[in-house]
Amino acid sequence: MSRSRRIRAEATAAWHSFLRRKTAVFFTFFFPVLLVVIFGVLVRTQPTDGGLFAEPAGYYLPGYLATVVLFTPLSRVGSEIARHRDDNRFEKLATTPLTRGEWLLAHTAVNVLIIGLASLLILGLVLLLTTASVPPVVGLLLLLPFIVLAVVLFCGFGALLGRLADSQDGVIAASNTIALPLLFLSDTFITLDQLPAWFGPLVDLSPLTYFARGVRAITYTPGEPYATELGVLAALAVAFFVAGAYAIPRTD
Repeated sequence: MSRSRRIRAEATAAWHSFLRRKTAVFFTFFFPVLLVVIFGVLVRTQPTDGGLFAEPAGYYLPGYLATVVLFTPLSRVGSEIARHRDDNRFEKLATTPLTRGEWLLAHTAVNVLIIGLASLLILGLVLLLTTASVPPVVGLLLLLPFIVLAVVLFCGFGALLGRLADSQDGVIAASNTIALPLLFLSDTFITLDQLPAWFGPLVDLSPLTYFARGVRAITYTPGEPYATELGVLAALAVAFFVAGAYAIPRTD
């Protein structure tokens, strides 16, 4: 069996496994809907009042998208590795030609599809429920590399968590502990001028910061350069994917 067929077979199995978990499917798409409704509709932005959510609605689109590119890969890939380990599946996989990198690539592809659909849902809700505007379709196509690279990065990160955590519950706890601070301290929902001066440089250490700034440059401030953010995100995506693939156990 060729490499492409191995990856396709594993991706197909992972996709059907996701669809069989109705609760996971529901909350994967319901969570971003809830986020947009709460922050975009119920907590309306007041640009002249200052404080949290004081920027125009379009400013927060990167934060909504960051939610799905961060939480979904961390929890799904980490939990999948923990589940495979608990069910002794890695011993069986070790007897097949499927490599660790191919396994992670297949599951990353499924996450790209899932998060791509969730991102389209978020874009539609933001346009429908808020005053935000987004660039035309050609401009939106520029979002694709940012979304794909962010998913690759956090799938690799999720694989590391799956290896380090000793159970599925441990993966969920670890992913939430890491993802929640990153979500709000990566130039997404909280602006830099609302943080202490000493904390500002630490924001640049978050991988999610480069996703948020790149997406904002495309959707909120068209014409602002984003090549640096894309380059950093690409380098981090490669590094985390390689580390995640190496961390996947071959045996239990």
